[in-house]
Amino acid sequence: METSRQPLGRAFYDRKTEVVAFELIGKILAFWSHQVFLSGKIVETEAYLGSEDPASHAYRGVTPRNRVMFGCPGMSYVYFTYGAHHCFNIVTETERVPGAVLIRALEPLTGIGVMKKRRKQNSVNLLTDGPGKLTEAFGITRAHSGIDLTQGPLCVLDPGKSKVFPEDSIIQIRVAKRIGISTAKTLPFRYFLAENSFVSKGS
Repeated sequence: METSRQPLGRAFYDRKTEVVAFELIGKILAFWSHQVFLSGKIVETEAYLGSEDPASHAYRGVTPRNRVMFGCPGMSYVYFTYGAHHCFNIVTETERVPGAVLIRALEPLTGIGVMKKRRKQNSVNLLTDGPGKLTEAFGITRAHSGIDLTQGPLCVLDPGKSKVFPEDSIIQIRVAKRIGISTAKTLPFRYFLAENSFVSKGS
């Protein structure tokens, strides 16, 4: 896979959370870790809007856990949920305006053998089709929260002129309600690549 090795810059993330969530579809999540290069095409995201969004961790203000959401855009925000899974988010908006995009699903591109071992799963379609699955496959934990994604080694790349999306293909990004939450469930802040088998179940 040929990609630009330059991570997306700060300006990409310093925008409305919904815009960033939409435009992250098709970008490449990349992680250089322990001499292994892992990458996957982002095929599903969810936007969380901060103080105006009851489902956001920032809805009730700053806490030690969510402090990174109130900081610089383009930082990672990783939290542990249900006592079992890590969820990887990207901080958006300007400083002191909390917003984050949850990366819900990826299409594995490189390092698939490592992902299979970590997930104890041989089916490529089941490696990263959910937020907890993709963090396990990539080895992302709370230790990776607060990383500057504009510098790497964990970052988002623009595929540029790669074959991620052939030039003659028709790209359809669908908008739907968020899933796996108990409040603000009707807001249309989930984005996913249509007809993609790596999108999480229920999409």
